[in-house]
Amino acid sequence: MAAVRAHDVAMTAPSPLVVVTGGAGFIASQCIVQLLAAGYRVRTTSRSLDRDSALRAQLARLGAASTDGLEVVAADLTADDGWDAALAGATFVLHVASPVPHGAPLDDDAMIAAAVDGTTRVLRAAPRAGVSRVVLTSAFHAIGFGRGRTDHLFTEADWSPLDGPGMDAYGRSKVFAERAAWEIVGETGLELAVINPVAVLGPVASDSLSGGNAMVRRLLSGGMPSAINLWLPIVDVRDVADAHLRAMTTADAAGHRFLLASGEGLTLPQVARVLREELGTDAARVPTRTTPNWLVRLAARRKPELRGVAADLGHVKRIDASAAGRVLGWSARPARETVVDAARSMIAAGLVAPQ
Repeated sequence: MAAVRAHDVAMTAPSPLVVVTGGAGFIASQCIVQLLAAGYRVRTTSRSLDRDSALRAQLARLGAASTDGLEVVAADLTADDGWDAALAGATFVLHVASPVPHGAPLDDDAMIAAAVDGTTRVLRAAPRAGVSRVVLTSAFHAIGFGRGRTDHLFTEADWSPLDGPGMDAYGRSKVFAERAAWEIVGETGLELAVINPVAVLGPVASDSLSGGNAMVRRLLSGGMPSAINLWLPIVDVRDVADAHLRAMTTADAAGHRFLLASGEGLTLPQVARVLREELGTDAARVPTRTTPNWLVRLAARRKPELRGVAADLGHVKRIDASAAGRVLGWSARPARETVVDAARSMIAAGLVAPQ
């Protein structure tokens, strides 16, 4: 039986089955919550079934009324086994899981290979399972990095140069993995839409934090005595999940990338000011001062890890995220709201020490 095209699916019983890879992840868990709320059946993958109860508890903390419609299966992106079974019977796949380093990866090549191999396994298994459409989570790293300080207006037509200034292993992994996905689509005819979010922040339900959320926690905890004049492009994790669902079923989304961002973003001093204005005594440790640019540049001479930061001080990248609105009907909540909700969730979860 031929696979059903994405735009021909009606929300009738039985509801379509959606597979979400890496369900415990920051973005993936929000996708699952929204899919369950919309009435879909959901199957998610985990490296171990021992995580089943912890995942369901995590989804409940994010607002899932019930996880009865969720099935958890074992499948590892580093191995071939299990992927045909994981995707069997699925109409849609949200391939969200990918290696995300905490700090510099120990082996750049291994990290890139893991991202490419995992994406290849999922995209190769999808046509065999009769999947209608895959939505792949990529990143702004695949679009707007490696060009240094530029006034270029970044859109979905751009690809990050692999060896440009500021490009790292994570960015290269996103470029290689996304290009591999598009190559497979060209060979198989599978429908694919790609989501390219900027820094993803928002409510948390575990102690594993995105890079943007980690910066917010550092500001809250007093780990940043003064704020560096570094620009942070922001998009809310709830809006990123919403874009995945829209890209999954919108007819015209197939064959396209969608850059996601909320307005012009915020600098870290602006993030600090938002926290102080909105959180009262909970923001007592948030810095009130901004680190002079010259001081950061001086420190970067002795600390190589600061050189990338020093190069980006005061620079704001120009981003055009309008395609998601035109094609998907998508919109983003204000960055200020995202920052505050992220902070409050971390405080509630005990991830920030009491004042």
